[in-house]
Amino acid sequence: MSCKDTRFRKCAVIGAGTMGSGIAAHMASCGVDVVLLDLDATLAAEGVRRQLKSGGFMMPDFATRVTTGSTRTDLDLLRDCDWVVEAVAERIDIKRHLFSQIDSVRKPGCIVSSNTSTIPLAELVNDISPELAGDMLITHFFNPPRHMRLLELVSGPRTKHETVERVSHFMDHVLGKTIVPCKDTPGFIANRIGCYWLAAGLGEALKLGISPELADAVMGRPFGFPSTGMFGLWDLIGIDLMPALIRSLQQALPSDDALQAYEAEPGLVTTMLAQGLKGRKSGAGFYRQSADRKVKETFDPVSQNWRPRETPVLPETEAAALIASDTLAGRYAWAVMSRTLAYAAALVPDIADRPDQVDTAMRLGYAWRAGPFELIDQFGATAFATRLDKDGQSVPPLLTAAGAQGFYGVADGQRTIVVPATPAPTREAVAQPEGVISLPALRLGGKSVLATETATLWDIGEGVGLFEFHTPMNVFTPGLLESLRQSLAETPRHFRGLVLGNDGRAFSAGANLKHMLALSEKNDRAGIAHFIADGIDTFTALAAAPFPVVGAAGAMALGGGCEVLLHTSTDALHAEVSIGLVESRVGLLPGWGGVSRWLLRHHETGLSPEDAVRQVFNGVMLGVAAPCGFAAQTQHLIRETDQIVMNLDRLIATARERAITLASGFIPATMPSVVLPSRTVLSDALEAQQNTLSPHDRVLGGMLVEILSGDAETPVPLSDITARVTDNFLEIMLTEATRARIAHMLETGKPLKN
Repeated sequence: MSCKDTRFRKCAVIGAGTMGSGIAAHMASCGVDVVLLDLDATLAAEGVRRQLKSGGFMMPDFATRVTTGSTRTDLDLLRDCDWVVEAVAERIDIKRHLFSQIDSVRKPGCIVSSNTSTIPLAELVNDISPELAGDMLITHFFNPPRHMRLLELVSGPRTKHETVERVSHFMDHVLGKTIVPCKDTPGFIANRIGCYWLAAGLGEALKLGISPELADAVMGRPFGFPSTGMFGLWDLIGIDLMPALIRSLQQALPSDDALQAYEAEPGLVTTMLAQGLKGRKSGAGFYRQSADRKVKETFDPVSQNWRPRETPVLPETEAAALIASDTLAGRYAWAVMSRTLAYAAALVPDIADRPDQVDTAMRLGYAWRAGPFELIDQFGATAFATRLDKDGQSVPPLLTAAGAQGFYGVADGQRTIVVPATPAPTREAVAQPEGVISLPALRLGGKSVLATETATLWDIGEGVGLFEFHTPMNVFTPGLLESLRQSLAETPRHFRGLVLGNDGRAFSAGANLKHMLALSEKNDRAGIAHFIADGIDTFTALAAAPFPVVGAAGAMALGGGCEVLLHTSTDALHAEVSIGLVESRVGLLPGWGGVSRWLLRHHETGLSPEDAVRQVFNGVMLGVAAPCGFAAQTQHLIRETDQIVMNLDRLIATARERAITLASGFIPATMPSVVLPSRTVLSDALEAQQNTLSPHDRVLGGMLVEILSGDAETPVPLSDITARVTDNFLEIMLTEATRARIAHMLETGKPLKN
């Protein structure tokens, strides 16, 4: 499939540093031809090499879409570009000179944007041509551009509406970004609040004398923040970079801004930098590993010496209870979060029109589970305001306006938000972008046809249903399989097509391993056989459904999660989905038809029977998932005709369109057969790997040889191949080696080689 938008056939990025080269790599991954320029062509080429090494390209081959060059000699490469992104040093004189150069060669209507995070658009467009000013804006990507979905967009009074519409459509549909419109203010939204949070987090920790470990535990799971916490995030960003970021913001902000209350570079940081402690990039910051790599150590802020890392225990694990607790952890939580959340509330509408835009920016830009206003609602807006006042802190007017109901509410089945307005704030619906089907919105006001403990069958319009499964990690349990069978039976009564999807952290992590291990430990062969037959029957019914079934995977699809997608009529995958038959990691074989269906996919590409079984044999033995949708296509886990979707928000809607297209004249699939080569093909392949396989992997390999071998002439029904898998599955499921692998995976999340 092609991700190319006809209005943006070619783009350019100027500046091949970390951000510039990352933006270019992501554009190339999305199917766009890209020009990457720097002062010297060798610098641009090095930028491409860095992105290849760091995984900036979804597939290494995509680097061929990038043409490198120099701004001194190759500006003519910009003449046919539709969009030019500037990502050079944060100096206004350098940027203005570059914009003048771009303007001299760009074609009419070519959009020019800056990736700046510190210089206002008003300054950038000062003294440039009216034509360029109309085509210019700020597009602030986050690092790494491939993975960070947030795109902060700043337009100005001179920016043409058409410019905003064109670049927004491209960034949304082609680059897969969630666009948050920002006001032209220092730091925009995410970095304005994020830098304040980081400054307050370190400053209040030093004031209270809390340990880095306890501070990170507080600023982690209780609030839904990443596990790096506070000190860990300083290490990740760079202890040498953070003071410069904070200082830059302080210089751009008024003297009464709350950020001015914190030192950009506390004395502790100065001391650490003098010792070369810059964070992860230098091997040590607030944290490091000991010289022998056996002990994790912490740089103690009080003694300023290294000590073994502690494992703190929080008095409360829920945010609301934690900030209410009269403990060191609770006082730190309140000191940081009360100021951060009040700061965010005081900045609307100065940095954004609406609180929900701020929440989106913090969720996507800093990986917070909930944004500032959503967190305030968790604490209770009125209670939060009361405690702020009691604490002597200012209560922002918008917080007062939220009142007892909070910032968010529900009216007529839609989520609402308090919005600043004159003469008084109002409540408005949180609008969904056109062409987006949101599961949270469905849960508020959608129509369900079937609802069980494990799944819901939704009506998503246009005669299409959505089977949403919601077990932990969306694993397949007996209950979920039963719900899927019920939905397959209900679909013809209500819909012309069905989509399988959800918005979980995993599309499906496969079968319920805890359930399977429990059956194995009881030597319940009949129970295991029933669970396997249950899955096979369900997935076979799905594959033979008299209506199109479209898989819509927005997150990892492993083991049984991959197997169900191998049975659908077609799939729509988010580009970053990790997918694969990984059962060998837990000492098993794909038990629900995955082996035979994956083999069929290889046959459908025209591979010989010998090459097809070799690839399936090696894939099942390795148990390694494809890291993205494009890799899944090359491994035939999805078809070339299946759709890769760049914007996760548009996945369900895209899958619905696929179902609508297929529904007209749909012909149910029949159970096909494939020719299996003689036994020597795979026995030779297994023999060649003997020295690299663990004992249990050799057992699995021997089973696969028998399963995937035939007489090289007679077609074998897929059902027969699956039956062979079942026989071997039941045998190996009851072995101690497989039990050990499953238990180890459940306990550590890592495979055991035994």
